[in-house]
Amino acid sequence: MDYYVKAKQALEKIRDRDDFLVLAVETSCDETAVAVTRGRKVISSVVSSQIDIHRRFGGVVPEIASRNHITAIDAIVKNALNEAGVSLSGIDVIAVTYGAGLLGALLVGVAYAKALAYTLGKPLIAVNHIKGHIAANYISEPGLQPPYICLLASGGHTSILKVNSFADITEIGSTQDDAVGEAFDKVARVLGLTYPGGPEIEKLAKEGRPTYTLPRAFKGEGEYNFSFSGLKTAVINLVENCRARGEEIRREDLAASFQTEVADLLPSKAVTAAREHGIKTIALAGGVGANGPLRELLKQRGEAGNIRVLLPPRYLCTDNAAMIGVAAYEEIKAGASPASLDLDADPAL
Repeated sequence: MDYYVKAKQALEKIRDRDDFLVLAVETSCDETAVAVTRGRKVISSVVSSQIDIHRRFGGVVPEIASRNHITAIDAIVKNALNEAGVSLSGIDVIAVTYGAGLLGALLVGVAYAKALAYTLGKPLIAVNHIKGHIAANYISEPGLQPPYICLLASGGHTSILKVNSFADITEIGSTQDDAVGEAFDKVARVLGLTYPGGPEIEKLAKEGRPTYTLPRAFKGEGEYNFSFSGLKTAVINLVENCRARGEEIRREDLAASFQTEVADLLPSKAVTAAREHGIKTIALAGGVGANGPLRELLKQRGEAGNIRVLLPPRYLCTDNAAMIGVAAYEEIKAGASPASLDLDADPAL
């Protein structure tokens, strides 16, 4: 009997259960992460970050990220299993992020997960990284049920999603150019801040006031779309012009001004989408969801509109494997089939 037939049979045996164990692997960017999950509960979660390695380059270097994943992943798997108090033989499902992300980084996780699944004869579940971020809300709010609006704000994606079920997610708005996290990183770089840009801008902005006049973050074509390129370019041009004229740049005020514009637009769009679709819950997702002013404004505006706002803990907003494990559980419950051993990484997913 070949692997796929065995995997499919094994998956059908556990599909109706809620107690099966998932070993999840996440290597889409610069965190090597592994978790063990049961249903919407996290049994263990280990994250090895490469931020200190990439900081001196001002951003993630894909080849370096891939090499570090290769070096770290075996130990991270062992740590996650030890923390959970289980052995590989006790795992029921292997889950892995297969996209979106950096190709080389994704390939490390995909290859490792496929090897584990084949060796153990366990079903392999391929998880979309974006759906992983959405699933982080099920960890902090296990009783969450669709429909709800998800405001996804990360380094590679900025979207408003209508979640009808985990198998039925509709994008009703998105960025027309830069993702919000990308805009944060580029503005941080021109301000002379280190990687990652989002936390550095938030830290600097606490020392300043939004005194600079910047163009409003363009709403984009379509009712719920975004555009951040004009705002980002305005900051870059302002800094370059000030330097050319020998004028002082109040970095803390400029950081506060930029952050204020971003934090104002995203919640207003999400709340409008929820209200106009008759939905009473908004869930925040993605790395930029760790931004304090964004979280505060989303909560305030949601409550003002009688809309429940879910804010996962900051550690669940950034990349981790726990969200991938819970996403795999949701996929299985929604009827997903196991991935074949031909599974490949899809960086543009």
